Amino acid sequence: MFQGNLVTVVVAVLAVWRATHFFFAEDGPFDVSVRVRRLAGLGFFGKLLDCFYCLSVWIAAPVAWWIGNHWEERLLLWPALSAGAILLERLTEQRPSIPHPPPPALWQELPSPPAAINGHGQEEEQKNGMLR
Repeated sequence: MFQGNLVTVVVAVLAVWRATHFFFAEDGPFDVSVRVRRLAGLGFFGKLLDCFYCLSVWIAAPVAWWIGNHWEERLLLWPALSAGAILLERLTEQRPSIPHPPPPALWQELPSPPAAINGHGQEEEQKNGMLR
């Protein structure tokens, strides 16, 4: 069982979120984060820096190793710290607001034309080539 306390886990989740958010979404002081992303390019590391979820997994790994006491604990802490960072990101991310929702679609049916009556008092089928 985990020998640490809840404060340690909360601080670790905050640290993982902060580091992940810094490299994923911020410019950083002197554009450090921007330069790291440019250096990473379009390869594996560039794609890793473009995905908050992926990046949080790899940033959580050393933190879990550092605060865990044995390999089972570290193995459980690793995804837990990443998940905590992801939850924080979802709670704090800025979503664009829509000022007014679009108006609802309107549907209007036109009345069907009256059926023609033939000489025998019966309704005659309308000749409509599109329906045949």
